[in-house]
Amino acid sequence: MGDDLIHDQTAGIERLLEIMRRLRDPQSGCPWDIEQTFRTIAPYTIEEAYEVADAIEREDWDELEGELGDLLLQSVYHTAMGEEAGHFSFQSVVTNISNKMVDRHPHVFGDESRDKSAEQQTRDWEAIKAAERAGKAQQGALDGVAPNLPALLRAVKLQKRAARVGFDWPETTQVLDKLKEEAAELVEARDTMDHEDVVNEMGDLLFVVANLARHLEVEPEEALRRTNAKFTRRFAAIETALARQGRTPQDSTLEEMDKLWDEAKATEHARQS
Repeated sequence: MGDDLIHDQTAGIERLLEIMRRLRDPQSGCPWDIEQTFRTIAPYTIEEAYEVADAIEREDWDELEGELGDLLLQSVYHTAMGEEAGHFSFQSVVTNISNKMVDRHPHVFGDESRDKSAEQQTRDWEAIKAAERAGKAQQGALDGVAPNLPALLRAVKLQKRAARVGFDWPETTQVLDKLKEEAAELVEARDTMDHEDVVNEMGDLLFVVANLARHLEVEPEEALRRTNAKFTRRFAAIETALARQGRTPQDSTLEEMDKLWDEAKATEHARQS
């Protein structure tokens, strides 16, 4: 039965669950898979989520299919370990998220009217989540924001929570003023304080940048990913141009590379226009 299921390409999720059970079998499984724990697998889970986001950003739908499978495997991995430890199972996880989605969409699965804006539905969603947190004895406005989120993402989530209870600048110009203030404090720390103060001031500056992104309705993680990709493309163009001359960046001056950067930038803009 086990081998039949393993090789049945039409068996869907049950096949994947059985593959994981076999990999984790203490007697006949894979030594590496058997040794893994929630903590050792967690970094792979985060990595796979970012690879999904990267495939979406590049609109590479064939690769996205594979990356979604890799991310699904992470859920299967964690639920297999949860089942082994008696904490939960794949089916209980599915039941939990299904119940949550039904409860949080009374306008679809209940008696509430769907005749409201997306903004109102977002407010209703947050109200339901707040009631759920209260049921879990999470009383503070910031309770439940996962500490291990990427720092930039967590900053935005913390700010959104604070804004819901009125702790927020009403105008974007006030955030820009704060950005200038924090930048000046960072310069002062660089010139007059020790490295620990510089680290703290840099954190303050990044926190305000995240807040500015929120006010401008920009996802800072997405914006920075795009800039990282742009930097990678343009620097690669610099390396390619230098290679045609039989040189490398190490053999070049900053002025020469700046000129090639501007040329790469102009070429990109020409292609986009």
